[in-house]
Amino acid sequence: MFSRSALRSLASELRWTAPSTISSAASLQQRACLHQTASLMNSEQPQSQSASSHPESPLSATPRAQDTQPKSHQGVKASTFDETNMTPQTRAHVPIAKQPVAPTFTSPLKVTESLMSQLPHLAGQKPHYVVAQLHARPYLLTEGDHIRLPFLMPKVKAGDILRFNRASALGSRDFTMKGTPTIDERIYECRVRVTGVDAEPLRIKEKTKRRQRHVKQAKSKHRYTLLRVMDVRVKTPEELLAEGAVVVEDSADSSVIEPRS
Repeated sequence: MFSRSALRSLASELRWTAPSTISSAASLQQRACLHQTASLMNSEQPQSQSASSHPESPLSATPRAQDTQPKSHQGVKASTFDETNMTPQTRAHVPIAKQPVAPTFTSPLKVTESLMSQLPHLAGQKPHYVVAQLHARPYLLTEGDHIRLPFLMPKVKAGDILRFNRASALGSRDFTMKGTPTIDERIYECRVRVTGVDAEPLRIKEKTKRRQRHVKQAKSKHRYTLLRVMDVRVKTPEELLAEGAVVVEDSADSSVIEPRS
């Protein structure tokens, strides 16, 4: 029988010799793998050289990306409008759901002879302004103006295009056209776009009554609709005649273009 000291010495020798044997086995296996890969490379090299020296088919300079392009995209035409840019450039790029509803009229537009003779002077002088009526409040608008309505307009969303069709005056730098009381909306175009909704800071007002210790707090936070004027334009006589306007004689209640003094 072995003593305890002999067993301890034998265990320590096995403990120190095991990692060395494992490392030596791993190094031998790695050398064998390297030897195998080197022999495989040497055996494949003559075949590749022979294939390159005698190619079966001539090489092509056509890029590989053209061969792998799907056929479904080859017949699609590129659109002129960039979909990544969400800002419409013309009225044709505005979605149908965002465009204003076209008005309907029961009778053609009646324009006097004096108005037809003076209308080219007003239409040719830009920029134009319009005094639009919205809920009995006048708004002096020109192209590019920003409007902050004193109320929240219902049933509108950001991006919607609205048309102001009630105007009491229309003019430019040297000419003014006044309505009786309003100008027919078929003579001009005033379109605005809803840009968003603005809100005021929260206001808290304390309310109390006599001989009562309870104090009430009334909170208010009003919201307002923001608009931007996109287009203010006066139509030419040719456009009015193409739309079906009828030239009539002058009358007392007809609109007249007056030069500004």
